[in-house]
Amino acid sequence: MSEEQDSTVAVNIYIRRAEVRDIPQLHKLLREVLEVHHQGRPDLFNTGVTKYTDDELADILSNDETPVFGAFADDDATLYGYAFCVFERHADSHILTDITTLYIDDICVDEAARGRHVGTALYQHVLDFARKTGCYNVTLNVWSCNPGAQAFYERLGLKPYKIGMEQIL
Repeated sequence: MSEEQDSTVAVNIYIRRAEVRDIPQLHKLLREVLEVHHQGRPDLFNTGVTKYTDDELADILSNDETPVFGAFADDDATLYGYAFCVFERHADSHILTDITTLYIDDICVDEAARGRHVGTALYQHVLDFARKTGCYNVTLNVWSCNPGAQAFYERLGLKPYKIGMEQIL
């Protein structure tokens, strides 16, 4: 995001748990994310496919362990962005402490709504939800081929806590 985009007035949105009726719009945004990843790492990410089937999405949406939040226009019909979350716990681990983490598995703002603080509002909602549900922290992963997303997350206050590395053979 450029500084010009950051100064753009926020759109009127409200955030709620996504529902089965939102699946078509979720697919649209999931494809946007997939294309960003495919452009950055075509060796790892396919193109032109869907991440989940409708049934898989319905299962995710109905599971309280995998809350999905959507940023919607006032009409409750236009989805500007989403955050797919997963509660993670390591209660029986010998090496990890027994904390609850809210992991953001996937976050996306529609290209047409970027720069209007939708992502910031979604992230703030996720933080508030995590606090209310007793989480110790919120985590996410960002691909190194997406430096714009990494810069956005750093502006929100996130800091690296582990780094994945590879050597292509």
